[in-house]
Amino acid sequence: MGALNGRVAIVTGASRGLGREIARAFVEEGARVLICARDAEALEQARAELGVEALAADVSDPADARRVVAAALDRLGGLHVLVNNAGVYGPIGPLEEVDWAEWTRALEINLYGSVLMARAALPVLRAQGSGKIIQVSGGGATAPLPRFSAYAASKAAVVRFTETLAEETRGAGIDVNAIAPGALNTRLLDQVLAAGPARAGSDFHEQALRQQAEGGAEPRRAAELAVFLASAASDGISGRLLSALWDPWEQLPAHRDELADSDVYTLRRIVPAERGLDW
Repeated sequence: MGALNGRVAIVTGASRGLGREIARAFVEEGARVLICARDAEALEQARAELGVEALAADVSDPADARRVVAAALDRLGGLHVLVNNAGVYGPIGPLEEVDWAEWTRALEINLYGSVLMARAALPVLRAQGSGKIIQVSGGGATAPLPRFSAYAASKAAVVRFTETLAEETRGAGIDVNAIAPGALNTRLLDQVLAAGPARAGSDFHEQALRQQAEGGAEPRRAAELAVFLASAASDGISGRLLSALWDPWEQLPAHRDELADSDVYTLRRIVPAERGLDW
C-alpha cells in the first residue's frame, strides 16, 4: 500500500523536469495521475513513460483549467490532489529593458495558472470535504532576484496566495502548501546559461555555471516532499512554504499543533526589535 493509494492527482507542467518527477513519485506511491502541459509532444513522451493520463492544456486559460479538472473526474473518477508546478522564468534582464508582453505572460503562467487551477478544483474538494493543493514556489519567493523580476514577483505572490487560500479553506478538510524545491538542473537553468552574464547578471550566471557543474539539487527530494504533502501524513498542515532540502518536513506531524499556532514557514515582515534595534 503506497502513501497515495486510491488518490487521484493532477500535476501541471509535468511533461519534463520536476513536474515529471513528482508525477513519477505519485504513481510509485499508488496514485492515479493526470498530467498536463502545453507541449503536446513532450507530454505524450511523459505519458508513455509514466503510464498516466495526459491532457495538453494551458493552465493560464480559464477554460483549459476547467477542462483539466473535468478530465480528471471523467477519466480517473475523482480528484484529491492538485500540484501546481507549471512555471517559467519569464524575461531575463533589467526591468526597464525586458519585453513587457513576456513579463506579463510569466505572471499569467506562474500566478494566474495556479489560481485558475485552484478555482477549478476547489468545488470538487469542498464537496467531498477533503483535498490537497500543492504549489511549487522557488528562491524568488523569499529573496530579491535582480533581472528576474517577473519570476520573483510571481513566485512571492504564489506563496502569499497559498497562505491566503489556506485561511479560506480552514475547517474544510483542505490543506494548501507550497514547496521550495532547491536549485534544480532543469530547462530554467538552461535559460539562464543561454541568457549569459550580460542579461542574467555576472553573479547569477556564475552561480548557474557552478550549479551545472555540480549537478544541482536532487529533484527526487522535492518529489518526496510533494508525496508527503499529498498524503494523509500531512493532514492539518496548511499555509506553509517548505524547503525540500533544508526543512525537517518529515518531522512536522509530531509538531502539528505547535506549527498551527505559529508563523513558522510563512512570509512575514521583520521589525527593528527583532534585530536588536530600538527604532
